[in-house]
Amino acid sequence: MEGGASTARGPFVGRPAVGPRPLAAPRLPRGRAGLLKAASARTRTRRRLAERVAGAGLLAATTVSVLTTAGIIAVLAFETLAFFRAVPLRDFLTDTQWTPLFADKHFGIAVLAAGTFLTSAIALGVALPVGLLAAVFLSEIATPRIRQVLKPLLEVLAGVPTVVYGYFALLFVTPLLASFLPSISGFNALSAGLVMGVMIIPLVASLSEDALYAVPQSLRDGAYALGATRVQVSLRVVVPAALSGIVASFLLAVSRAVGETMIVAIAAGQSPRLTLNPLVPIETMTAYIVQVSLGDTPAGTLEFRTIFAVGMTLFLMTFALNALSHRLVARFRQRYE
Repeated sequence: MEGGASTARGPFVGRPAVGPRPLAAPRLPRGRAGLLKAASARTRTRRRLAERVAGAGLLAATTVSVLTTAGIIAVLAFETLAFFRAVPLRDFLTDTQWTPLFADKHFGIAVLAAGTFLTSAIALGVALPVGLLAAVFLSEIATPRIRQVLKPLLEVLAGVPTVVYGYFALLFVTPLLASFLPSISGFNALSAGLVMGVMIIPLVASLSEDALYAVPQSLRDGAYALGATRVQVSLRVVVPAALSGIVASFLLAVSRAVGETMIVAIAAGQSPRLTLNPLVPIETMTAYIVQVSLGDTPAGTLEFRTIFAVGMTLFLMTFALNALSHRLVARFRQRYE
């Protein structure tokens, strides 16, 4: 057509061709739309209910832990107060003898504390350096293949029962030490402390390795760019950066050593004496608790209440160590962007 655009025609003459019309959104019947809204509301209700149930379960688990701790403290406090009604606190802290099961009774906790300190110090002297060096090697120096082999072997030590460690110290380590130290006794603090240190090595190594892994790779790359060797990067950059986690692992190892029972009860002996000589028999706080708990001491007597006084002392020691660990971790923690 002249003077305008030509008009295409469809199959019917005189009716212009048009394109396909857009499909209209289907309309749901009113009844079905209501059902969908109701289903959505039920889904939201079930979700809120599930969240409330999960929150209630988590709160219950936390409450059980708190109530259990409170119950333990209450029992310890009740029996300890009953003990101190008969024994002056001054004698408990200053007496240099511990003979509550003898006719001549003395209640000097310093005797058991000295034995606990001696075995724990020997154990930490073994576990802390060896565990830290093992963590540095596994984290920074070992190849992935070597790490896959050595780490499971190291963690096997954590799965050995403490009774087995105790008899290992008594029947193997003590005769071995006797060949070098003829004056050593059959029961002694040295073999118990050494074996206890071996037992704690996986704890220190695992926690320290986790702290070393948390150090950003950028610190290592920067040290390598300055020309540092792998050992220098590990000991002078990575270890100081992970100091908070390493300190936490050390203090947790201290708590573990102080609370160890079976190794010292079997290998260290049950001779309460105020000494720091590792070659003679001693008695720790946990070993004394085992001795009285065997059933020979009548319940409710003063001798029986001594285990609660000792347990409260041990609890206060471990609580102080945990509080110190939190403070040191907060002090040495470093944040990286």
